[in-house]
Amino acid sequence: MIVDCHAHLVPPDLLTAIRKDAAKFPSIKQTETDHGVALSFAGAKPIRPVSKPLSDIPARLAWMDKNAIDKQVTGGWVDMFGYELQGAESEAWASLTNDALMAAAKAQPRFVPLATVPLGDGARAATVLKAAMKAGFPGAMIGTLPRGVGSVLDAADLDPFWQAADETGALIHIHPSFDAGDVRVNDFGLANGLGRVTDAVIAIARLISAGHVAKYKNVKFFAPIGGAALPFVLGRLKKNYSITPGIGDPEAGVAALYTDTILHDVRILKFVIEMLGTEKLMMGSDMPFPIGDLEPTKIVAAAGLSAAQTASINGGLAQKIFNIQ
Repeated sequence: MIVDCHAHLVPPDLLTAIRKDAAKFPSIKQTETDHGVALSFAGAKPIRPVSKPLSDIPARLAWMDKNAIDKQVTGGWVDMFGYELQGAESEAWASLTNDALMAAAKAQPRFVPLATVPLGDGARAATVLKAAMKAGFPGAMIGTLPRGVGSVLDAADLDPFWQAADETGALIHIHPSFDAGDVRVNDFGLANGLGRVTDAVIAIARLISAGHVAKYKNVKFFAPIGGAALPFVLGRLKKNYSITPGIGDPEAGVAALYTDTILHDVRILKFVIEMLGTEKLMMGSDMPFPIGDLEPTKIVAAAGLSAAQTASINGGLAQKIFNIQ
């Protein structure tokens, strides 16, 4: 079985429900554009419009067929997670999204959904995650910025969420945000080319340093983009560990992470494999985004691995950790 471990989906039924149930979400403003609906959460600036490829299921299935991909792990779209929402509205929004993702997976069993949670509130996020795991989700995709630019995933009031993830053994895909606040990447396409990596590496390095990866041993921490540059900076983090008392061991923390192959250069993939091995590496595409790898099995085939290693990366491991039958 060939499994794409990293993709994004906005089910058409979710877009229909958003329009139909607008009155239930007074803090969400909808704007129809030529490129799709754009949402604004709690007075924040509008997100990018929901592009057609995010919701075009026939085109997605055709792409999967072309690339001989049997299953695809589909998280939502980070822009739409709505962490700015407060109270019951935030929980209702996450639940609406999860209902649509699960319905899409039941209608099309080739999809394996990841839940979203209202991460601006640790207790509510815990409640939604537990409900999602009970409903059959293997875990959740979360953004790096639970309360906007400058916020952190290791904040003490998010502990209930991490405890729930630990209790349920959830896989938590820690996905970078599009606008992480560094204006230097706003030109030359660097928000995608570089900003996603710097955002993710800081967020995950904090979780390791804060001790979360060591403490919550049952959580399957997923760091995308070949470990989000952590293999490259591991030496520096180890040196920092030696001179900074009381922080988490970066070598043990990085070794505990799951990651994907979305690196676009087989030399870099080989480096990641040299640093981390293949035991927690999975083939991924980031479909449908242009910065993703839209021929994702090719880089794995070019890495010169054994048949067993290739089979594990291309789906064997994903079957186990995403509970794919």
